[in-house]
Parts: sequence; C-alpha cells; structure tokens
Amino acid sequence: MYRIVIADDHGLYRRGLRLALTAGIPGVEIFEASCFDAVLSLLAEQAFVDLAVLDLNMPGLFNQEVLTGILSAYPDTRFAIVSGNDSRSEILTALSIGLHGYIVKSQRDEEVVLAVNEILAGRIYVPALLSRPGTGQVTLAPAPAEQIQPRRTTSANLGRLTSRQQEVLKLMAEGYSNKEIARDLEIAEATTKIHAAAVLRELGVRNRTEAAVLLKTWLTKNAN
Repeated sequence: MYRIVIADDHGLYRRGLRLALTAGIPGVEIFEASCFDAVLSLLAEQAFVDLAVLDLNMPGLFNQEVLTGILSAYPDTRFAIVSGNDSRSEILTALSIGLHGYIVKSQRDEEVVLAVNEILAGRIYVPALLSRPGTGQVTLAPAPAEQIQPRRTTSANLGRLTSRQQEVLKLMAEGYSNKEIARDLEIAEATTKIHAAAVLRELGVRNRTEAAVLLKTWLTKNAN
C-alpha cells in the first residue's frame, strides 16, 4: 500500500487530486497538507511516505534551496511538483535539483494518475509538453550567487515566515544550534535544517549571524 502526501493550499484541488488517486491507485493512503509546516510534520510523524506531491506556490517558501534540503533529509521518499506553471524552464529547473516528477494542474485525471504511478515505480515523470519542438533549445544553469540581489529585511519579509520558521529564527538569533533548536521545539534535526534554510533564503542573508543581526536590528528599530 502506498502512502502519499498531497500538499496544496487550495482545498478544492487537494480533494480533487485525492479522489483521482484513490480511484486510480488501489489501497493508496493519502495525507493532506495545506502549508509547508504541515508537510514537514507529516514527513516527520509518519513511519514512511512513498511520495510527496508539493505545490510550489503554497505558503511556506518552497524554493530550490529548501527543496534540496527536503530531498537530502528524506532520501527514501520521492518528491514531485504540482503546479499551474507549465513553462519548460520551470519544469527543467525542478527536475535538475533532483525532484522525481513535475505534474501540471491542467493535466487530465488519468494523466495525473499515470504520472504518480510512474514516480512510484521509480521512474522520473516528465510532462509530454517537454517533447514539443524547441525543448532542446532550453539551457538550464543556476544563477550565480553573486547575481542574486540580497533582500532588505522588513516586516513584510518577517511576516512571510511561517510561525514555526519564526520560532526557529528566534532561537537561531539566540545562538542555539540546530540540535538544540530541534530539542527545544520537539522536532527532528533534519526538519530544523530545512526551516533554517528557508529563513535564510527569505531574509536574503548568507548565514545565521547575519540573520540574527537583522532580526535584532529590526526589533530594536520597531521598539522605539
């Protein structure tokens, strides 16, 4: 029996995908998540998850760095993206970082079931649209770090962090290690690392020290 996590902040889509997979894959057990924190909680709580289908646009800062962290933390789980974006560059970027498939929301139910079965069977699922003329012209290369403009930390940046990520940031600023944060928040150390990566990415900083300085500066400024 397969165990699958469906992560999407739109309940209607989650339920529709659940119905399609339940009808198309006998004995499958489905878990739903509406945000980043819920995904990590399910992965940590469940004894084993065969596949997690993640919506890139759901709350919780799914990006290349965070997704790479999830892949490393749960090497026995397969991960696929589900998105309304069907651009070749987006699909190729997702596959290039090690994800096991990319499902486009406009695909028919039978195509989605086929995609999930392909991924569960150990294969990489690529939407048929990538076989259209011109695909070979796409060149994928990650942007050099020096070209990424750092973000200015504002209340908007901090407000985009999930409640769990805010807790992790607070403890990071107090000098706690990942192991200590995990123990204090009663979560897995691997989960802590993923949250920490998301925090650094969203704040546009390179390390924990910079994150701590920015947080303390912002708190001091807004306390006056």
